[in-house]
Amino acid sequence: MATPRQKVHVRKGDVVMVISGKDAGNKGKVLEVIPKKGRVVVEKVNKVKKHMKPTQQLPQGGIQEKEAPIASSNVMLFCEKCNKPTRVGHKLHDGKSVRICKHCGEIQDK
Repeated sequence: MATPRQKVHVRKGDVVMVISGKDAGNKGKVLEVIPKKGRVVVEKVNKVKKHMKPTQQLPQGGIQEKEAPIASSNVMLFCEKCNKPTRVGHKLHDGKSVRICKHCGEIQDK
């Protein structure tokens, strides 16, 4: 049985702020959205160390740092105009549904 797809309120390329967890208060760009698990990968947030075995490409092996996914409920879209995290609203603009900032009404979709 397939897992249901969850609605994620952010998209790849959005600037978000982490609102809870060990990285709370950090801002970063969304690198990847995983809707099946309701998670997002944010630049410079939730860094983990992965131990790599020696291979032909990496003969020494070593420790690699990379971003791990975090729950999408732990991030909020960041409004550049207000300079604070905001909830997302929807509005029709030129016949298309666009996302807006709930504080100032600024259109978030570029």
